[in-house]
Amino acid sequence: MTLSDRTIRKILLAFAFLLALSFTSSGAEFQKYTMKHRGLTREYWLYVPDTLSVERPLVIMLHGYGGKAEGYRPEMAEVARKNGFVLCVPQGWKAPKGKPGWNVRYPAQEGMTTDDVDFVCALKKRVVKDWSLDARNCFLCGMSNGGDMCYLTVLQRPEAFAAYGSVAGLTMEWCYREYSMTKAVPFLEVHGTADRTSRWEGDPDNEGGWGEYISVPIAVTNVVNVDKCTHCEDIELPLVRNRVILHRYLGGVPAWKGGPAVEVRLYEVQNGKHSWALADFDTCSALWDFFKIYLR
Repeated sequence: MTLSDRTIRKILLAFAFLLALSFTSSGAEFQKYTMKHRGLTREYWLYVPDTLSVERPLVIMLHGYGGKAEGYRPEMAEVARKNGFVLCVPQGWKAPKGKPGWNVRYPAQEGMTTDDVDFVCALKKRVVKDWSLDARNCFLCGMSNGGDMCYLTVLQRPEAFAAYGSVAGLTMEWCYREYSMTKAVPFLEVHGTADRTSRWEGDPDNEGGWGEYISVPIAVTNVVNVDKCTHCEDIELPLVRNRVILHRYLGGVPAWKGGPAVEVRLYEVQNGKHSWALADFDTCSALWDFFKIYLR
């Protein structure tokens, strides 16, 4: 028996549809989901490992400006598979005159009205409920515009996540002036000193066109001060490409009663540019190694 051209076409279309709903990287299969938030249909991709760790944790990872969730950072999916946590990668909303991303009031996001801090927090609640995860063991990370969202969430809703991790992220000046941190949080930043997109030294005059933002050292120090860290330990990582100095700010207040002290980590990638710095060290594993300190 032979199949007709029409039947074959239907099979191929069905297969293409299934591919559109999932992708596989390093053995980790993602599924696409949607949720309504403030009248908009928001998309997110979810990887649930075959075996969850007993803490049933969740990591939400945010792409950069102009990026897309589908296929983003398969290296983190592999870390999720090995360590048994759920990985959620939401899709940013497109600005009226710009690209998809997270609303931190870039000039290119003029007219964008999405409250992405509220969306990310609502997404966390949705995934926790749907998959019976532990709401205490949820973490937020992101790169570039996604890293900016980590800083903004810390300023607006610090209690939403157990720890935060930013890669090449920054604190917009309007965030720094309009909000003050109200809670100590564990925080990690990875940043290249030669990053010309999210400048290490900040951009108070908006020379780069992203809006005014403060320097990386000041942004990190802002968290360090609220965390009440008492001292810093500098560690040089084994050299792979660029020299990487890990600044560990220690002695912070307890994350919860009887829990570990909050810590701030700044990975200074000397001469590093605007990237995940994966050619310099294992950024994805470093994020999870930091997050798992705060599992309950």
